[in-house]
Amino acid sequence: MKLVFAGTPDFAADALKALLTAGHDIALVLTQPDRPAGRGMKLTPSPVKQVALEHGLPVYQPEKLRTPEQQAPLAEIDCDVMIVAAYGLILPQVVLDLPSLGCLNIHASLLPRWRGAAPIQRAILAGDAQTGITIMQMDAGLDTGDMLSVHVTPISASDNAHTLHDKLAQQGANAIVAALADLPALQAARQAQPVDGVTYAEKLKKEESQIDWQRPAVELDRMIRAFNPFPSAQTTLDGAALKIWAAHSVDGHGEPGTLLALDRHGIVVACGQGALMLTTLQMAGGKRLDATAFLAGRSLMAGIRLGD
Repeated sequence: MKLVFAGTPDFAADALKALLTAGHDIALVLTQPDRPAGRGMKLTPSPVKQVALEHGLPVYQPEKLRTPEQQAPLAEIDCDVMIVAAYGLILPQVVLDLPSLGCLNIHASLLPRWRGAAPIQRAILAGDAQTGITIMQMDAGLDTGDMLSVHVTPISASDNAHTLHDKLAQQGANAIVAALADLPALQAARQAQPVDGVTYAEKLKKEESQIDWQRPAVELDRMIRAFNPFPSAQTTLDGAALKIWAAHSVDGHGEPGTLLALDRHGIVVACGQGALMLTTLQMAGGKRLDATAFLAGRSLMAGIRLGD
């Protein structure tokens, strides 16, 4: 099957690798333009571009796809299907109509729940018990197209955005290969998304990353996991920024933000309801450390408040 592939981050790169392994003909790869990254802010190709170049695939990196000139490289290809995974650009109807069998999207949620940019993080934040992959026949709406297949995965109490991302990336890669192998039947049986249960997964904002110790510990536990690795949950210690990378809720009560206990197992902090045991932390400019290493050489004691 002759394909065009559109994607940008690691999530999409896994799908591109799977399609290549399955023997599909990738006629063109679309991905976001190279962006500054790292300490030196050097222009860096996306993970999808890196995979494409490793396999000698042609790459197209338009800023937009609004004009006939921008759409021309796609219009020149007589492809069967376009596969889209976390591409980052909205595809106009004229582009959606180019492939003979349309455009398929690999979406990291159980649609119609968590349409939008950050479905993995929002599912963890909301305390969802499960999420998954939906293979969707794209239309011009925001993740509103008909569903071809749905693949469920549980969200464990230890999952953070990184671990859940990796599970869903592999699930999505497997799901799109399976969908292409049975595409006529899936398209014939495709189902519209339910009207009920629609939620939107807005892009994460850095201002969301500040920990409010007045909130219940179970909510902060989910927040810390959802914001790992980006943008990371943060508070302050003695006026300096402190990132919290891992924690879990425990019994305890006290003035929110107050340190209740400190030992090799973690640092227990009172919350609005219950307490949170911090197990992996990082001071501004420092390394990420487990609780034992973090406490070594620091004169912390119960009664100190975080976030002041």
